[in-house]
Amino acid sequence: MTPPALPAATFIDTPQSLRRLLDDLRDAPLLAVDTESNSLYAYRERVCLIQVSTRRADYLIDPLALDDMSALSPLMADPAVEKVFHAAEYDIMCLKRDFGWQFANLFDTMIAARILGWRQVGLGNVLGKEFGVKVDKRHQRANWGERPLPPDRLRYAQMDTHYLPTLRDRQAQALRAGRHWEEAQETFADLVSVPAAEHNFDPEGFWSVNGTRDLSREKMALVRELYLLRDRMARERDCPPFKIFSDATLVALAVQAPKGRAALRAIRGMSAGQVQRYGEAILQALRRGERSDPPRLPRRNDVPPPDVLARYDALHVWRRDRASARGVESDVIVSRDVLWSLARSAPPHLGRTQQDRRTGRVAAQDLRRGTP
Repeated sequence: MTPPALPAATFIDTPQSLRRLLDDLRDAPLLAVDTESNSLYAYRERVCLIQVSTRRADYLIDPLALDDMSALSPLMADPAVEKVFHAAEYDIMCLKRDFGWQFANLFDTMIAARILGWRQVGLGNVLGKEFGVKVDKRHQRANWGERPLPPDRLRYAQMDTHYLPTLRDRQAQALRAGRHWEEAQETFADLVSVPAAEHNFDPEGFWSVNGTRDLSREKMALVRELYLLRDRMARERDCPPFKIFSDATLVALAVQAPKGRAALRAIRGMSAGQVQRYGEAILQALRRGERSDPPRLPRRNDVPPPDVLARYDALHVWRRDRASARGVESDVIVSRDVLWSLARSAPPHLGRTQQDRRTGRVAAQDLRRGTP
């Protein structure tokens, strides 16, 4: 399928072009927004491209070429301007982190698709279904920090926002027709409070490496040293830690504890290049781990009391049945975290929050039935 022709996008990479963009956007009641980052190619990812579309034009903003992005901040925070994203949460987290922007008046087309019960909600699938557009997936793992960006990659980025205003209109009509408009607006409103993404490294993060908790404490000490080494090397080389070696390889190194380069080469996932670049440092880390005090498993959260578990089970069944009746995923009805909150607090009546009003009436009946 040949993608339809798109109007030429305006590339914004100078203070002068940014000022002209602000003039263009001054009276726009709606902005479609997306971002591209370099998380697969840098130790600390950053937003490398910002796509903005109005109902009339598309813009590609190069934040790597601009020293100050604060001029766009008032637009993002303006409640009179609707901002349309597809899967907004991570974009908002990154934009808050890199530029300090705040947001108001959001519409998320992926969330809308889930509320409407669409089975495929990825942007490529949605654009194909709604507009007959085929997205070139080769660019999904591209290095957006490269410059110059090739024309086909810029076109791919432009497509991410070009169709969102029209998609938003179709979904808004369907949400109102299905009496889900208020529900969608409440969910969109929650997005403005997502926290900024962080670059912090957690030295205790090795506990989350799959398989670590199944090892002996002596092997856990090796995992810890390899985990710390991997992060230090990734920081020095400015690349993601998984490009030093994967979690699976990290655990294999700890389990087999090779003593020399020949044994290192036998570890699954260790290439000859990795052995040459990192081999000596890995062997030193393993020796440090063998000499160190083994770590103690952190305590898991306490098991909830029986009455809370009973209420949670009742709410879980209620959520499943409601989702099945509507033809949506269960978390569209209410999130797992909210289920646990309701089960623990057992509210005797409807609360004041929007989430309570959406779920409280029916959930309250199940809370009563689930209480021993």
